[in-house]
Amino acid sequence: MRIAYISLHWPRTFYSGVGKKIHRHIKTWESLGHEVRLFTHSEDTRDPNLLPGEKFFYPSQSGIAQREFGRIRAAKEMLGAIERYQPDIIYLRYGIYIVSLNRLAAIAPIVEEINTDDVEQHKELGFIYSSYNRLTRGFFLRSISGLSCVSKELAESSVFKKYRKNTRVIANGISLSGFNSLVAPNNNIPKILFIGGPGHSWHGVDKIITLAKTFSDIKLDIIGYDHLPEFTELPKNLTLHGYLQTEKYLSIFSKADVAISSLAMHRVSLNEASPLKSREYLACGLPMIYAYKDTDLDKLDVDFLLRIPNTEDNIITHGKLIRNFAYKMRGRRVDRKEIEIINTQFKEKKRLAFFEEILQKAKQK
Repeated sequence: MRIAYISLHWPRTFYSGVGKKIHRHIKTWESLGHEVRLFTHSEDTRDPNLLPGEKFFYPSQSGIAQREFGRIRAAKEMLGAIERYQPDIIYLRYGIYIVSLNRLAAIAPIVEEINTDDVEQHKELGFIYSSYNRLTRGFFLRSISGLSCVSKELAESSVFKKYRKNTRVIANGISLSGFNSLVAPNNNIPKILFIGGPGHSWHGVDKIITLAKTFSDIKLDIIGYDHLPEFTELPKNLTLHGYLQTEKYLSIFSKADVAISSLAMHRVSLNEASPLKSREYLACGLPMIYAYKDTDLDKLDVDFLLRIPNTEDNIITHGKLIRNFAYKMRGRRVDRKEIEIINTQFKEKKRLAFFEEILQKAKQK
């Protein structure tokens, strides 16, 4: 197959979580004999670490009107490039609709990747963008041929199910061969790790501050935040490391006993997920704490995973359990044989089979 992979609105780099996921997809598909080209539509950036492919930029440091007209212009240029590429199928990461992009369906069948409930999550962008998304999301969702959802919850959600599209549930994965399982440290006081980024309420970074304040006999490292303006004073057993590239944050991973995944999915009305960070933790061998139903991991019967409730007060009610888990996991690492279910190779074969099914149905019309 010749596959056009489209990412809208955001630059994708080798060191970002989503960028690494896209790169894994493309490399796996190519290794299985398919031709893939990435088409990136995003704010203008000179970052040398952007994923390779065709790029269509619009201005970022301008007024709203200039930026939005630039966004439409860049989308039209991208549409022309995709037409010239003549793909068999288009893989589109969900993004807010842009004028004219409903014409994508005239080029090739589209499979759209659904990573979140956009109706809820886009409320964080403010009234204007949230309202625009609600009014226009149907232009994409009516024109596509299939949905690839990262959870059963999203696949069954009325905001997607009402469009009656062919759907597959394929949770986020990772290439286990691309990571070394880190040697466990010898910590007397356990170190707990979290990696994230500002502007994502569902990460629950505020809850990690509560955890640090409640238990002085643990240490916590937060990667991705260089300051937390909503807190006047941070506890002494917590360290902010700011944004780090892979080599630097892996050195912090190596000193951790356990890692924390997202703690506040309830804030965007979700209960099921498969966050990219959780896959990277496990690939590095870190036992993990999480507060949601994991599409893959809940099938496992292992002691290196601790699931707590997806509630606003989960750190208050389960903080002691987290603390005790961290002590229990000192000197431990995840047995890689136990986590084969998250390996990219298996998942991408399933996704490609879905593409073939979509193409067969398109030919029968």
